[in-house]
Formats: sequence, C-alpha cells, structure tokens
Amino acid sequence: MSNKSSYEWRKQLMWGLLLIGFGTIVLLEQMDVIHVDGLWHYAPLVLTVMGLNKMIGFPTAKDFTTGLWMVFLSLWLLSTFENLFGLTFSNGWPIPVIFCGVTMILEPFIERRLAPEQETHDEK
Repeated sequence: MSNKSSYEWRKQLMWGLLLIGFGTIVLLEQMDVIHVDGLWHYAPLVLTVMGLNKMIGFPTAKDFTTGLWMVFLSLWLLSTFENLFGLTFSNGWPIPVIFCGVTMILEPFIERRLAPEQETHDEK
C-alpha cells in the first residue's frame, strides 16, 4: 500500500469512527439512555479532529498549517463559548489575529521541515 493510499485510508477510518461515535451518542440521548447537556456546545471540537486529521500523515506545509489553524480555531471557539479564562467574543478577538501572525512566521519553517528529502542522482 502506498503512502498516499494509506493516508487516505486512515482519514476515512478516522471519519468513520467519528461518525459512529457521534451517531451513537445522539441515538442514546434520543432513547433517554444518557443525557448529554449542551451537546452542541462542544461542536467546535469536531474542528479539532478535522485539524488533527489534516496534520497527520504526509501533509504539505499548507495542509499542516491549515490543520493547525483548525485546531486553534476550535479551541478558541470552545474557550469563548464556555467563557474559559474569561474569554468572550468581544475581548478574545485579538487572539486569532496574533495566531495569524504566528502562523505566517512559522509557515516557512514548517515548509522546510516537511519538504521531501531530495535525492541527488548523478547522471553520467
């Protein structure tokens, strides 16, 4: 199995497991077996899974930084929804701006780190 096909298989497996888990929780809540209060309040965590999925495997630098953004955005949204650390949308909006700057600085380093090793071939 090639690296690309194993990466695609792993992504499909992760999404399948996520959907099975989510569907099971919703079904059990509908059947009154469990009660999950504010289930939709934690919806940004789906972005975390999507971001991590984009970052693992053999990503390009752009995929990696996109995944990093998705993870950051989901954690920022969760923090503002839950009012963690006193964050709200009105006082927490500079944090994504700062993270945008950090990403712009890190992207060349990530690109260099994730660049495929180039083999030198001597053609005679």
